[in-house]
Amino acid sequence: MRRSLCFGLVSFFILLTCGISSARPAASVFHPSPSFSASTAQDVPAISPPNPQQNEPAVNPPVGQAASETQRYTLSHERYEKAVAYSRAGYTLYFVSVFLDIAILLLVLKTGFAARIRDFALRRSDNRFLQGLVFIPLLLLVLDVLDLPLRLYWHSLSLRYEQSVQRWGSWFWDWSKEELLSIVVLVLLIQILFLVIRKSPRRWWFYFWLAALPILFFIFYISPWFVSPLFNKFEPLEKQNPGLVAAIEKVAQRAGLHIPPERIFLMKASEKTNQINAYVTGVGASKRVVVWDTTIQKMTPNETIFIFGHEAGHYVLGHVRNGLLFFAAVLFVALYLSYRGLHLLLGRWGQAWKLYGPQDWASLAVFLLILQVLVFAFSPVGNGFSRWQEHEADVYGLEVIHGIVPNSSEVASRAFQVLGEIDLADPNPSPFITFWLYSHPPLADRLVFAHSYDPWSKGESPKFVK
Repeated sequence: MRRSLCFGLVSFFILLTCGISSARPAASVFHPSPSFSASTAQDVPAISPPNPQQNEPAVNPPVGQAASETQRYTLSHERYEKAVAYSRAGYTLYFVSVFLDIAILLLVLKTGFAARIRDFALRRSDNRFLQGLVFIPLLLLVLDVLDLPLRLYWHSLSLRYEQSVQRWGSWFWDWSKEELLSIVVLVLLIQILFLVIRKSPRRWWFYFWLAALPILFFIFYISPWFVSPLFNKFEPLEKQNPGLVAAIEKVAQRAGLHIPPERIFLMKASEKTNQINAYVTGVGASKRVVVWDTTIQKMTPNETIFIFGHEAGHYVLGHVRNGLLFFAAVLFVALYLSYRGLHLLLGRWGQAWKLYGPQDWASLAVFLLILQVLVFAFSPVGNGFSRWQEHEADVYGLEVIHGIVPNSSEVASRAFQVLGEIDLADPNPSPFITFWLYSHPPLADRLVFAHSYDPWSKGESPKFVK
């Protein structure tokens, strides 16, 4: 679902430091809703719109091939139209939300509203720490309340297209918990930010980077234990599916992984969504694999095993570690650009906005404005990196189940087909949308690759699993 402004900023910080997408669980095998999904385009033909008079797949298998063989992403006419409409609405909503968030921050600055909140906080106390405890939550809450109508529309859209089954009372309760958690985290980070700005006006961006990294890494570390359970119910997968866990352990052994059954979880996603998913999250003692119950309900055991193989790839290929290094470097650059941008904007419009310099609490709105622009500008870079990792995990998943799961390429192809049908994956995302928004390769590309990847029959060596 679409994230609130301040929750999105928390997620962005964690994304930059730990390689976690702000709209999906860490290293998720499946992409979520449009604006928050991704992809690398393979050079394969996109599917064509179906004939309105037919209720058959958009693309039929070539003559001489079994009708059940899944070579390309196919949709009935009804599902095709829904997938296109839902995806296009998601893309539009994403860009509207970005520019609306920027417009809200500009409005808060130009009207002097941020300065009035600052003055209110200054009247409450002479202590800088207490001033921050008043100013920061107030500003963040105002921003997210102004952003709320768009989030309400996104949820209504998910309900209309039967992606979500979450009732409004439950949705508002999740929103409230999201707000509280994100504000607590941001109050901590922003208090540190303004402390280092006061102590080192020229190098605060570097010292804040040093301070933020361990804090955000710690949040990522404890999230599977303390944050995720606030929004969904988890239980050991072995409790209801011991046979599936046994099959998963065979793949884990082949991958050289020791993932005890107690770290393989079932998430009760069906209470809130019709979508299917699985992901790997956490590090060290908190590392775990999570499979949604909707995935088990709507996919065969072999298809679920392929999903686990993909997730095993994220473990074996070191994607969390690589993501940490990559995005920590990006955070370093982002904070330096924020430092330069803050001085530039305050020098030009600070007086008109009634701001008195970088140490002014109200300057936080300028910092958030710059960060929001950087979040948007960073999207193609972060998503491109994610697409590369996800493609590698697809390759690994195909290789690690080969010889364990019969007809493994067809099983993987069918898994992507089922995913697309249920999650209404866009059949033909444009190159620009793929480049800017997709954190995974487009569904049609992944399916074709899964069906065609067969180094064994060509006498070639597999890339990862020898």
